Amino acid sequence: MNTINLKDKFNLISEHYKPCIVGEVNDCLVKAVKFKGEFLWHHHDKEDELFLVVKGSFRMKFRDRERLVREGEFIVVPHGVEHCPVADEEVHVILIEPKSTLNTGNVTNERTVAQLERI
Repeated sequence: MNTINLKDKFNLISEHYKPCIVGEVNDCLVKAVKFKGEFLWHHHDKEDELFLVVKGSFRMKFRDRERLVREGEFIVVPHGVEHCPVADEEVHVILIEPKSTLNTGNVTNERTVAQLERI
């Protein structure tokens, strides 16, 4: 049982959209990730995702709308809902999601991170 300093963890991350494990809660991983630019459209068949903004803001695009998520706010994307995160400036985000969640969901491409680094 150790305390986790999020600022220190984010300082260890150099790549955008490459989540790193910073903790575990029951069957979920707590991941730190930096976003900048547009990710890709995807969904998760079985997993809900929680995106908590630690620094900055980003837009979560859905097919019929988009939501701005600011520092200190979070959004939950239910399983099966197609979404695409977009950050005009770098944003620091904590993800809380089941261990089975793949960052690109139903899409496998060069942005897929199958083996997450623990920092």
